[in-house]
Amino acid sequence: MKTAGAFKPFRHLKQMLRQNAVPVESLPAVRFSLPDPKKVDGDQDDQLFATAMADVTPLKQTTTPPHGPPQSPAQRQMPEPDDTLNALRELVRTGRGYRVADTPEYIEGTGHRVPAGIARELHNGTFSIQAHIDLHGMTAREARIAVNAFLTDAVRRGHSAVLIVHGRGLSSTSKPVLKSKIPHWLTSGIWRKWVLAYASARPCDGGAGATYVLLSPRPLAKCRRRPKRA
Repeated sequence: MKTAGAFKPFRHLKQMLRQNAVPVESLPAVRFSLPDPKKVDGDQDDQLFATAMADVTPLKQTTTPPHGPPQSPAQRQMPEPDDTLNALRELVRTGRGYRVADTPEYIEGTGHRVPAGIARELHNGTFSIQAHIDLHGMTAREARIAVNAFLTDAVRRGHSAVLIVHGRGLSSTSKPVLKSKIPHWLTSGIWRKWVLAYASARPCDGGAGATYVLLSPRPLAKCRRRPKRA
């Protein structure tokens, strides 16, 4: 048994290479000459190419589409403009084409047994807005008091469609405070008897930062406010 590190099979390799080395002079000489580029004409070029390609099998002729000028990497990556891309550019540049109803910020609701389409008509501007209130800068408690007073005055004046501006709540750490409370205020307490529908406003009236409210000319009957129990 050899101890670890004692087995060295290539110990005498250098000595063996020196003893069996073949002198370079004894190797057969291979001589070749290159043509002088100054003396080679077109015919010779063709002949040299044909000689070099003599054992190459040509590919079968295929029909390939004509190639245009080479494109830059940016041109290869960008698809051709289409209607969707043009509409997106127009939306970013001018805001044209923006629809609040197509965003997650859109809210709507209706009273009991009120057709759901009424809320969408309200959003689309079917009803003329007769009064509005701005809740910016108010706390939730102050806003609740202000909304109650505003709706009470609207009912007393016989208004049918009003606007509550509450903001989108983009500075809130979680969900928008006032915006999230508006649907609850409109569908609970005394206002459950008066609110037929509500929906986010159009961009011209505040968009997702405002809510249209459609009021009933008279309190809704109890049977209309709550479904009959079986």
